[in-house]
Amino acid sequence: MLLKEYKNLLVTKEDKILTISINRPKVLNALNQELLSELKTLLTLITDTDFKDLRGVILTSEGEKAFIAGADIKEMDGLEDDKASDFSALGQEVSLLFSKVKVPVIACVQGYALGGGCEMAMSADWIYATENAIFGLPELSLGLIPGFGGTKRLAQFVGLAKAKELIFTGGKWTAADAYKNLLVNKVFANKEEMLSFAKKQLLKSERQSALGVFYSKKTMEESYFCNMQDSMSIEKKSFSAIFSSKDKRTGIKAFLNKEKPNFQY
Repeated sequence: MLLKEYKNLLVTKEDKILTISINRPKVLNALNQELLSELKTLLTLITDTDFKDLRGVILTSEGEKAFIAGADIKEMDGLEDDKASDFSALGQEVSLLFSKVKVPVIACVQGYALGGGCEMAMSADWIYATENAIFGLPELSLGLIPGFGGTKRLAQFVGLAKAKELIFTGGKWTAADAYKNLLVNKVFANKEEMLSFAKKQLLKSERQSALGVFYSKKTMEESYFCNMQDSMSIEKKSFSAIFSSKDKRTGIKAFLNKEKPNFQY
């Protein structure tokens, strides 16, 4: 079901790692409504996949010039004013679906990640980039503003003042800049090296409790915007839920017996 053919996506699965590759290289993988709708459909399916079938997701793209160069400007130019809200809502919905995926999602970025492309990358759990990657939210130069969650997410990653500076000036960050400003976790010489490392990182979770990964991600996503008291309440609820699980019994028994846990899914 997950691996059906999509017009604008290439979807492959190997070693319990699902790779989603944006596939519109002739237009630098620009986001149009059709592509976003396909991502929405796929991500909705992924959220219903159990742990046996999936340990991680990689979001990448075809071609070397661009991860996603932004939204499709030609399509946006043809939208009626009253459709702008719908377009923004679709992009935001897709970006939020990444947080509902039960396993870690890594964005692997090469080339341009501008506008909606930067916003999609920031929707992942973390970002890797090649040395030729370029990040930015240049919407103001089009008389627009970021519309897929970028005004909030960039501030989450790099802090409010740096986010304002990048957005207000239309600046662009190299991979080295993005790493220095905590937007990117690691920089690689090329795409092959980046994808190989991402897969190895995701497969490390084979030694961890998949249920623990799920509850950790769920807890962090739900509590990020809360005050400390509410955050702790959310954490306590998740801690209680996993405490009665088979994973907890397996993990603690293995620790007490000085063995490696063998979590079964």
